[in-house]
Amino acid sequence: MDFAQARRAMVDSQLRPQAVTDPLVVAAMATVPREAFVPASSQSMAYIDRMVPLGNGRSLSPATSLGRLLNELHCRTGERALVVGAGTGYSSAVLAQMGLKVVAVESDPALVEQLRGLPGVTVHAGPLEEGAPSLAPFDIILVDGEIEQLPDALVEQLKPGGRLALGLVENGVSRLQVGTRSVHGFGLKSFADSSMAPLPGFARPAVFTF
Repeated sequence: MDFAQARRAMVDSQLRPQAVTDPLVVAAMATVPREAFVPASSQSMAYIDRMVPLGNGRSLSPATSLGRLLNELHCRTGERALVVGAGTGYSSAVLAQMGLKVVAVESDPALVEQLRGLPGVTVHAGPLEEGAPSLAPFDIILVDGEIEQLPDALVEQLKPGGRLALGLVENGVSRLQVGTRSVHGFGLKSFADSSMAPLPGFARPAVFTF
């Protein structure tokens, strides 16, 4: 399989039609070999616009979902980024290629080992929902997956003016959302409905009825 050609096709037929236009994002996703971040048996699926299983209940989110989140974050070279739920490191590698200083948080020991040695990426092993408070604050936080609730602990790791993007489940629908921390607080706005790989540790508390 010609992965370079598949990567070009991903940019032209998946990212650009979905309004992913930020030059840094497009150039990075056209460069980073997505096939290197999935199991060898799944490399032929790396550029199909769907989730790719990574094992142990985890998956790589579709490229268009990641591209749209990064497009809305308006990342700038030299900024500090936190990736929550880094998985095998694809989104972290894309951000590093864009010139950001990346901290990747991962809770799965097997995935943590795969992340080690990724150029331009500092690995932080621990619960995803806790982020990396000892390394905060960050200009950018990317929650690289779909979650049910956003913990305040993650928002508090943003600098004033920092941006956060994620897939948030609302009424059974996964919505891509982005928000900026200001002196007045933090709020999210939805800009698209799109599937993302679910992340562990962010379930809403069960509500009991009688």
